[in-house]
Amino acid sequence: MKKFLLSRTFLIQIIIAAIIVFSLIFFTMYGLKIYTKHGESYPVPNFEGMNQDEAVQIAANQNLKVEIVDSVYTDDVAPGEIIDQVPEAGFRVKESRTIFLTINSTQPEQVILPKLTDISYRQAQVLIENSGFKVGEISYQPSEYNDLVLSVQIDSVNVKPGKKISKGTNIDLIIGRTQGNTATPLPNLIGLSIEEAENTLTHAMLNMGVLIYDETIISKDDSTNARVWKQNPNPKIVGNVNLGSSVDIWITIDELKIEETSGPEL
Repeated sequence: MKKFLLSRTFLIQIIIAAIIVFSLIFFTMYGLKIYTKHGESYPVPNFEGMNQDEAVQIAANQNLKVEIVDSVYTDDVAPGEIIDQVPEAGFRVKESRTIFLTINSTQPEQVILPKLTDISYRQAQVLIENSGFKVGEISYQPSEYNDLVLSVQIDSVNVKPGKKISKGTNIDLIIGRTQGNTATPLPNLIGLSIEEAENTLTHAMLNMGVLIYDETIISKDDSTNARVWKQNPNPKIVGNVNLGSSVDIWITIDELKIEETSGPEL
């Protein structure tokens, strides 16, 4: 046995066997690489802003697939427009990969209006926001009950609880106010974004008046990043205003304007 193991014939057989094993491993790995196209990936196109037909065509040109998996409603973009995608644009994937898309619904979601009367304004505000609505105009009527919601309106028409209403609708409230308690401190909105200013006014039981854009606001991104640089009434002059009053605001992306008006009154 020792003589056979040390023989030239055995060594040749060992070498041949090693070559065969190595060849099998090499060709198997090479074949798998070709089959799976290992290392070959392509950047995902940006489908946001397209409609479904455009996305399907672009995906086909890139050897990709698309699938609509969800829809939400927003009034900021056109109905049927793609607003989100997974994976996101630029992410590298292999061909035939499915890209999952979210589109803007053609119709807003319908939500049941909760009962908002005979409760306090603060309770009504929470219910409105939790239901996906927005607090609209606030007005006041004399009442023996202070801050009690007397009626609910949409576009000056009274609405009752249980009615299905489009999500995001402005809900106007008529609030009871006892005599001699009609004023509230005027908040300073300088430096706030539009959303922050609107929320601040709502919490103060005031209304957003005219929204005025200056010449620096050109694009949608500008309006998103803009902040208040002026308001009327001016909180440096007027301390208190009547509940339900409207406050006009001017917005800009010019930081110098904001700094000049946010400083102390000279």
